[in-house]
Amino acid sequence: MVGWGGTRHQATGYPIMLFARLFRSLALATAALALILVTAGPKPAEAQMKPDPESLIYLDLKDGRVVIQLRPDLAPNHVARIKELVREGFYDGLKFHRVIDGFMAQTGDPRGDGTGGSSKPDLKAEFNAEPHSRGALSMARTSDPNSANSQFFIVFQDARFLDRQYTVWGRVMAGMEFVDKIKRGAGQSGAVRDPDTIVRMRVAADVKE
Repeated sequence: MVGWGGTRHQATGYPIMLFARLFRSLALATAALALILVTAGPKPAEAQMKPDPESLIYLDLKDGRVVIQLRPDLAPNHVARIKELVREGFYDGLKFHRVIDGFMAQTGDPRGDGTGGSSKPDLKAEFNAEPHSRGALSMARTSDPNSANSQFFIVFQDARFLDRQYTVWGRVMAGMEFVDKIKRGAGQSGAVRDPDTIVRMRVAADVKE
């Protein structure tokens, strides 16, 4: 029996040259298929995960733009309220009236003292498992769990003791360094003298850039 290094394969009788051509053709076909799969295959993860502009909020502060990812999967009614108020221009110019260093910055009150809200009805709680970690956006409320309306806060540092007691509805994707520059208040109350304000808030889908 002649091995692969001989001139013929005894079991089949085909010349080795024919096998070489077949293998070469198979290799070319495999390479072509691989190229097709790379070209027409799944897009990179970044392209697949590109956020929906309807689920992004631009929060413009004095130092720069904060990009917020909305979470309608966690709190659909709260997200709908935020978008509704944003599109009405409700938040533009409102103060960060309560800012506690190492904790959070609160805004969304047209009175500027923590006692006000919008003219819309209060929301029922949508407490969820999303943690109150750095960059979380959550709805402020009174002792009544179903009293959230328009006020919200951005968490500076982890505040997990708030989990499942306040409704998280979004998270900062970019620009947290600008949130960190919001003017702090005094003492445990966090009341701010001459507070910073929201320059404007917009739904990303409404911004033509």
